[in-house]
Amino acid sequence: MQFTPDIEDRLNRLQEKYEAMGQDMVSYLDGLLHADFLTYWDYIHLDTLLSLQNPKTPFPDEEIFIIYHQITELYFKLMLHECMQITEAQPLTAEFFTARLKRINRYFEALTQSFEIMVDGMEKEQFLKFRMSLLPASGFQSGQYRMIEIYATNFINLVAKDKREELKSATIEEKFEYLYWKFGATELSTGKKTLTLKQFEKKYSKTFIELGKAGVSHNFYALYQQLKAEGNATTDLVNELKQLDINVNINWPLSHYKSAVRYLNRDPEDIKATGGTNWQKYLPPRFQKRIFYPSLWSSDEVENWGKAWVEKVLSGGN
Repeated sequence: MQFTPDIEDRLNRLQEKYEAMGQDMVSYLDGLLHADFLTYWDYIHLDTLLSLQNPKTPFPDEEIFIIYHQITELYFKLMLHECMQITEAQPLTAEFFTARLKRINRYFEALTQSFEIMVDGMEKEQFLKFRMSLLPASGFQSGQYRMIEIYATNFINLVAKDKREELKSATIEEKFEYLYWKFGATELSTGKKTLTLKQFEKKYSKTFIELGKAGVSHNFYALYQQLKAEGNATTDLVNELKQLDINVNINWPLSHYKSAVRYLNRDPEDIKATGGTNWQKYLPPRFQKRIFYPSLWSSDEVENWGKAWVEKVLSGGN
């Protein structure tokens, strides 16, 4: 049997590849002869994936709750994959930066638009019952989401609004003690940390601090400002950064706020069903004024951050 020139070329290139690694190409070809063809279900580990839903109660709608949160974490993993590409690119160009930001924005938009699936897909009575069996666990404890925030901006922009000026020159460790989300998981009556927050800090504090230190000059805001100083920032890049700000700091938390209004808006005792997080103060952007890229917005836009969305939700709009 005669090989075509294309096959001969590839065999020669394989031979060079394995020789450079001190390997025997024939052994690898034997491996190919004995290997089975790959299947879709084996490649994505489908059986394992479908076995990861383990409800804690007999309520059918709990499975919807589990699956949607698992989907959310997979999207967050996709976003972090893009975050790492941006911060590790050498050299980083505005075009590469913009293209990866577009991917992150698409992921966030897909999540936000799909949130109604969970909200409309669960009966309120079931949710309020099975949710109490999951305490103190809470979506508040998504470590991947916090990592995305740290990649996205200067660490000071994640500090609680009333502490930012005071801590502007503080260390990452000092700023970490006043991150905005910590104040969303403290007991209303005593100001003490909830178990939800204590668990979260125990697992992730070191990771968050290390990521914050690594990102001082490599977070998205810092990278944008470097490109701008070099005269290489583009309008498209600015637009994608602003869209990321809207997606993460307005649309995503407010999709949760809308859900909480629907399921939990009865009295302060409903805070128990969120693992202790004070969602009424923690989620609305107008309270937090959490903005990744403040210099890209006008003072009026900053002052009214997220206000129109909240008013629409509270008035019953879609």
